[in-house]
Amino acid sequence: MESVGSIIVYVVIALALVVCSVLAVTTRKILRAATYLLFSLFATAALYFKLDYEFLGAVQIAVYAGGIVVLFVFSILLTSHPGDNSAKLASKKRVYGLAGALAMLAVAGYSLVSRASFLTATATGENPVMEEIGMKLMGSGHGEYLLPFEAISVLLLACIIGGVVIARKR
Repeated sequence: MESVGSIIVYVVIALALVVCSVLAVTTRKILRAATYLLFSLFATAALYFKLDYEFLGAVQIAVYAGGIVVLFVFSILLTSHPGDNSAKLASKKRVYGLAGALAMLAVAGYSLVSRASFLTATATGENPVMEEIGMKLMGSGHGEYLLPFEAISVLLLACIIGGVVIARKR
């Protein structure tokens, strides 16, 4: 049984994560969005530390909060005017965005429910070992995530190259 203080800390971290995530995607100033993203990444690291995954928390801070957000801010400063507001979306684009968000929510919900073995493993109170988490994330077998990880890294590289090409044209 967890203490009341532990539950309160979890609720505070979860609220900070949700609020900063929503603010990151709803603000119209791009540097503020990057700052809110940084805060949501720090809240995710705090959640890892609370779950006693110190290594994942440290990696979250070093790689994502330290490296990726600096890369985003660098790209923003390189390609746009950071003080400008982004244009408001037309109503047709809002409908498409809402439809896309609902579709992604359905896909995420289905993938979460289809991984019932993962849910039952954590419901028993057993914490997975760090080696097991690493093998699931970086393995190349069935149900492991090396290919999506590499695809995302190629996508980020393409975004960086695109930002540099756009900046050179100016």
